[in-house]
Amino acid sequence: MAAAYYKKPRLRDVALRRLILVVSVTLCGVLLLVFLFGSNATSINDVTRDLVENVGDGNDDDSAYRRDLKVAKGLVALPNQNDLSLKLEKLNDLPPRNLDLYPNLAKDRIIVVLYVHNRPQYLKVVVDSLSQVTGINETLLIVSHDGYFEDMNKIIDGIRFCQVKQIFAPYSPHLFSDSFPGVSARDCKDKDVASQKHCEGNPDQYGNHRSPRIVSLKHHWWWMMNTVWDGLRETRKHEGHILFIEEDHFIYPNAYRNLQILTSLKPEKCPDCYAANLAPSDVNSRGEGWASLIAERMGNVGYAFNRTVWKKIHNKAREFCFFDDYNWDITMWATVYPSFGSPVYSLRGSRTSAVHFGRCGLHQGQGEKKVCMDNGMVNIHVEDADKVPNIASDWSVHIYKNQPGYKAGFKGWGGWGDDRDRHLCLSFSNMYRSTGTSSPMYSAFLM
Repeated sequence: MAAAYYKKPRLRDVALRRLILVVSVTLCGVLLLVFLFGSNATSINDVTRDLVENVGDGNDDDSAYRRDLKVAKGLVALPNQNDLSLKLEKLNDLPPRNLDLYPNLAKDRIIVVLYVHNRPQYLKVVVDSLSQVTGINETLLIVSHDGYFEDMNKIIDGIRFCQVKQIFAPYSPHLFSDSFPGVSARDCKDKDVASQKHCEGNPDQYGNHRSPRIVSLKHHWWWMMNTVWDGLRETRKHEGHILFIEEDHFIYPNAYRNLQILTSLKPEKCPDCYAANLAPSDVNSRGEGWASLIAERMGNVGYAFNRTVWKKIHNKAREFCFFDDYNWDITMWATVYPSFGSPVYSLRGSRTSAVHFGRCGLHQGQGEKKVCMDNGMVNIHVEDADKVPNIASDWSVHIYKNQPGYKAGFKGWGGWGDDRDRHLCLSFSNMYRSTGTSSPMYSAFLM
């Protein structure tokens, strides 16, 4: 009896001690998590606040906006970042500005992405034209920067006509003055033979080594596409169309409404069309003026497509990243689109809603020895017909077949022969994807 009498209290003591231990461990864990999350939030907000004071206008309340760009840096081989690259990458986490002015976006919105380099004289014209676009206040404008340039940033800071979010390509060659993807001391130049000069790099098909200023075109476009479709909190679940424009595209007041009409008509009128365009593929054309819709090869002025098309494009990442041409659009025309197995048509109206007006190329911005000088003056007459939707739902579709232009079989203009550029391009393809999705493509490069 005595043994039994003392056994019960010991069991109760053991149970009590176990309970205390579990509670203690749980409390410690909770306190640790609170500390970690608290310190992390403080550090991010402190960094962001400093960055906004130095780079942005500092008007946004980002206290409730958590870091949300999930870059799988441990899964892909991205270059080492310098301080400027890291700071600009932080800016990509900021919420859109002007949320107080435009708190709600339209459910059927077509997001607009404007990609820019360093032509402020052009950007002013484009921003002014966008401010007159009917419906622009219903959507989100994303401005993707290739590098950081204060004059460009000031123009975007002044936008008040819609929600606007800026993103900066953190691996832009323009951010790296002494290392890849910029210029490094050991880089081969021009037509150097690596074995003789003991330099680093692979020449293109014409024997020329990479020019960071030139390759930035393709790098920026591909980084931007992957980031907008798969990386940004605001867009990575967007299934609808996204419109892409450049810093030398004048946008007419009716462009957004016309694009809404085109994207709604596309499934019925042109089910084989992959995209909708604001302008003809011939940049010198202003349209036919017919009472008809036009289906033709996809142009590079004001083009819009949805996530289904993006997935098809992303599946051809290796073709895109290995084609020896520094131009993203020629790469698409010559290798990606032909790989789809059928003609890639885009639907547009017979009267243009956007105009390419620039005379200086994207890579001919400021700060170069042979800078292209252009004051950005344009003489684009906006008529009354350009201020209202001018596409009718009962129009038939006229299809242009066998148009001239870059096609399968074109071998490329070169400038994209360095293995490091191809490797970086594929890394952009994998930034926001799981290893199961991206590893075969990445492994193919390594092989």
